[in-house]
Amino acid sequence: MPESAPHPDPDRPGGPGFAPAPVSAPAPVSAPAPVPDDEPLMRDLIGAMLRRVRQEQGRTLREVAEAAQVSLPYLSEVERGRKEPSSEVLAAIRQALGLRLVDLVGGMHMELAAPAVVPVQGPNASLGGPAGGHRAVMLAA
Repeated sequence: MPESAPHPDPDRPGGPGFAPAPVSAPAPVSAPAPVPDDEPLMRDLIGAMLRRVRQEQGRTLREVAEAAQVSLPYLSEVERGRKEPSSEVLAAIRQALGLRLVDLVGGMHMELAAPAVVPVQGPNASLGGPAGGHRAVMLAA
């Protein structure tokens, strides 16, 4: 019996009935959520945290600058948020203050996550409490 020629597969690419599957368009990429304009810069948070810790320890700029081996003017500018220290310089300063990285980052997190507290104004402000009035916590929605 003679062999017959193979029948073309209609579903095989190049076959008589083959049609490529439709290509779906990629899902649209959503734009990132807008960042509030009132959020502080990292250098401001870092500087404020370093200054607060130094002052709580009762240490001078000179003492911490010498322990960290950075110049006094540079440390002052870091504390005021004028300079953004490299990770190496930041490590030297935080070590001179006896801080771990988690302490520094955690402190900044607490400051950013803390709800805003404002004094209550109006006729009931004389009911006592801090600064002569109750304090209210403002929550963001």
